[in-house]
Amino acid sequence: MRILRSTIGPISASLAAAIVLSSSALAQATRPDPYLARALRALAAQPVIDGHNDLPWRIREDTVHPMDVEAYDLRKRMPGHTDIQRLHQGHVGAQFWSVYIPGERSDAAYRAKGAVASTPGYARVQLEQIDIARRVIAKYSELEWALTSTAVQASVKRGRVGSLLGLEGGHAIENSVNLLRTYYDLGARYMTLTHNVTLDWADAALDSARHGGLTPFGREVVREMNRMGMLVDLSHVSPGTMSNALDVTTAPVIFSHSGARALVDHPRNVPDSILARVPKNGGVVMVPFVTAFVNRAVKADDDEVQAQIAAGTRRHPGDSAAARAELDAWRAAHPRPKATIGDVADVIDHVKQIAGVEHVGIGSDFDGISETVVGLEDVSKFPALFAELARRGWTQADLEKLSGRNVLRVLRDAERVSARLKRGRAPSTATIEQLDGQSQRTLP
Repeated sequence: MRILRSTIGPISASLAAAIVLSSSALAQATRPDPYLARALRALAAQPVIDGHNDLPWRIREDTVHPMDVEAYDLRKRMPGHTDIQRLHQGHVGAQFWSVYIPGERSDAAYRAKGAVASTPGYARVQLEQIDIARRVIAKYSELEWALTSTAVQASVKRGRVGSLLGLEGGHAIENSVNLLRTYYDLGARYMTLTHNVTLDWADAALDSARHGGLTPFGREVVREMNRMGMLVDLSHVSPGTMSNALDVTTAPVIFSHSGARALVDHPRNVPDSILARVPKNGGVVMVPFVTAFVNRAVKADDDEVQAQIAAGTRRHPGDSAAARAELDAWRAAHPRPKATIGDVADVIDHVKQIAGVEHVGIGSDFDGISETVVGLEDVSKFPALFAELARRGWTQADLEKLSGRNVLRVLRDAERVSARLKRGRAPSTATIEQLDGQSQRTLP
């Protein structure tokens, strides 16, 4: 009996201690997170207005049902980052749906459709993307057109996702302000002046700076966008183009999905010298969830991968299998770094520090990225980011500005500028030949 008592005693004490610890852990786990609560209050007052989601291109490129809006059912859990349920979970109130098209003319999207087709231009593919986006918005009662700041606010009040289009890449206008106006009429409320390829009239961040920024025709494009009320988007462009556009524009600009170059030295990010000019302009920098834009280690890894590919190609000319095997072996020995919510919050904090809390927003780039930030895997995860910022001391008013109030202000200001300019200026009839000279024009 003594042995039994001595054995039972310690076990009972251990069990009691374990129960106390488990109860404490459970209490902590079930206790409401005050920072998430603050984030949710902010998102209830002002849902997210996201500056960039590539869902139309994701639908176009779907491997099972390419370009099939009906088959890509947003009322189900879809393989990409976006569907109706997750939009609601993420407190998304409005979305600029990107109508991206590649800027590289060799891209498969530009292949002729049929033996008698002439060489297709950018406009055909752009119109196809606009058609996909418009059909998506028309299909779902949870989405609705909201092409003005007032309409966006009305959509939010109705609990719907106000929908606008963002035209990604000025190559789509094929050097024509007439096409620019047509895209506006079809729902485009911003245009990214370039994508990754330098145009006849604007330098891109990832290509050669042939013009030192904008040509005279490029400046005219900005002026015509101001007149129409189309936001000038300076993501993807070179610092020279950013600077020239800020010199010319009379309306606030946006950066629909760009980070801070001071934190991650990626050409797609915005230098501090430009961030410092944004407050005077009144614009907004919308921070993306692109891993290489927000995390230095990921950017360095991307650079090293490119170096390994180049070295493998040199070592194994004409033997892609050997070069691939070498790259796979290197990758196995060098695990891919991960970007985190904290990295994205760092970028947002930096933009806030340099440009001010009135000039920062969210431009996720969901469905345009193949790799996601840990904790920001899809459109349902916005509250987690806002909780992290609340944890860092952001007030509810600050969070509401970030989530959408800043973008609404920019839309309202652009509409006011447009109304004023339309009273004194007719639609532009300028051509690139008139302003830049025939030799500038290289598009077919």
